[in-house]
Amino acid sequence: MSIKAIDHSGFQETVSVVPAGEAPKKMGSSFFRGSASNFNPYGSDHMKDDFASRFLLKGWTPDKPFISPTTNVTAFGSCFAENISKHLAKLGFDVSKNRDRDIYISSMGEGLVNVHSIVQQFRWALEGIAPPTNLWHGYKAEEFDLTEEIRTRTRDVFLKTDVFILTFGLSEIWYDELTGGVFWRAVPMKHYDPSRHKFRVCTFAETKACIQEIIELIGKHVPQAKIVVTVSPIPLIATFRPIACLTANSASKAIIRAAIDETIRERSDAWAGRLYYFPAYEIVTEAFPNRFVEDGRHLQNMIVPAVMNLFQATFCNTDLTIEQAETMLKIARLQSANTLDDHALFSQARFGPRFGAMVRRLVGRKRAAKSR
Repeated sequence: MSIKAIDHSGFQETVSVVPAGEAPKKMGSSFFRGSASNFNPYGSDHMKDDFASRFLLKGWTPDKPFISPTTNVTAFGSCFAENISKHLAKLGFDVSKNRDRDIYISSMGEGLVNVHSIVQQFRWALEGIAPPTNLWHGYKAEEFDLTEEIRTRTRDVFLKTDVFILTFGLSEIWYDELTGGVFWRAVPMKHYDPSRHKFRVCTFAETKACIQEIIELIGKHVPQAKIVVTVSPIPLIATFRPIACLTANSASKAIIRAAIDETIRERSDAWAGRLYYFPAYEIVTEAFPNRFVEDGRHLQNMIVPAVMNLFQATFCNTDLTIEQAETMLKIARLQSANTLDDHALFSQARFGPRFGAMVRRLVGRKRAAKSR
């Protein structure tokens, strides 16, 4: 990083710096910022050939890929785990969903969306600690039994796993006040009892505690295994809080992301080379100008393959290079930008018959206010 010039912006002295391969940056020179800085991208940085490697993946990926076709991968949690299972299966890799389709981490692998539902599977399978009954339900509110057969089959899958990929989705939970047990999802309507079934938001402390317990259980029972954790980019479909859903979703994701970050920082030495975060959440939310289709939750169809390619290039032993994955990401981002024409707000801005008149009125008012 080279310093090009020093000037003044307002009351602060600023320094112009040029990080190698990036657009020139400006920063205040009054305070020490460490011996090295990783900058937020400027506009022109988004078209760099190594955008993802520099601004999204840096510091999170292994020195070399460690997932091969013979690696025993177990992936479950929220949507990213399901996507990676499908992607690896298409490549011919060994994923748990293909080894035993009937255990719950396979049949409901993308439906275990909160930290409690994931840690329940590890406690139950590895240590025989069963949660209170009537908490596990499928998409149609069907109940899943805690049978010894399913438990031992799940345990067998866990013990043979080389890499766990776990995706955490949301922080809003429903629980049974009588037992303290947390539901996988929400409470089935036919079982809902307002006197005992309650809603709350997981705290940062309990979220972190659950993630730490998962890591400890894997370390105790499957010490050879590596762990990759991710955060689902799919937002809440609705919130049960008395606030706007978009703001509730922001809090929900922030709790999970912060808990993961602090856990990894605290365990960076003891779990070096075994515990990783893959920034699927940030790739989706920061790299794509139009992420979702009309429903505001399902991703544009070019996004998932682009994210999967980045994962494959950095974690998997295949012929796909990071340069190729970066190129495919850039193409997908351009395709995403093209879909803005279909977005209600952008289409009105471009083609709405009254938009030009509205802009002229607003500009006129602003000029009039300045002249007063």
